[in-house]
Amino acid sequence: MTSAPMRKLLDALYDSAAALAALFMIGLLVMVLLSIFGRQFHFYLRGTDAYAGYLMAGASFLAMAHTLKKGEHIRVTLIIGWLRGAARRGVELWSLTASSLLAVLLAFYSCRLVWQSLVFNDMSTGNDATPLWIPQLGMAVGSVIFAIAFIDETVLEWQGRRAHGQADELLRNE
Repeated sequence: MTSAPMRKLLDALYDSAAALAALFMIGLLVMVLLSIFGRQFHFYLRGTDAYAGYLMAGASFLAMAHTLKKGEHIRVTLIIGWLRGAARRGVELWSLTASSLLAVLLAFYSCRLVWQSLVFNDMSTGNDATPLWIPQLGMAVGSVIFAIAFIDETVLEWQGRRAHGQADELLRNE
């Protein structure tokens, strides 16, 4: 059973990653505005397009865990909506376990990519010449936190304590 201090620590981790993702989005806005103002006022800052891309990718990965924990990830509920009781729980456990394993693989290979970029001194081919391990850190950290969140959800489901946000799920028809 997850203790209250551990729950607080995990929730703080997910919230911190979301706050960092928000800061990345603000950085993305700044890069886009610099690019726009540069065109309007005839100045050029090298790498603004590349940095905007790095910040967008980092924000996406850092926000994944928080989005998962808030029940905002898109779920295909066509089959699971028909199931009840033990069958539904079995499918939930299977899908969460498989998702946890995939998230761990994503985290492993994201961290490996950062390490390889650092060891091989990979540089951006754009005119910013950024060492690639720096922007890849956002992806790696976000992937690790995402894997932790999936493992957290899996453990909560095994314990029978996972909150199912199905009641308002039908209201979201995007």
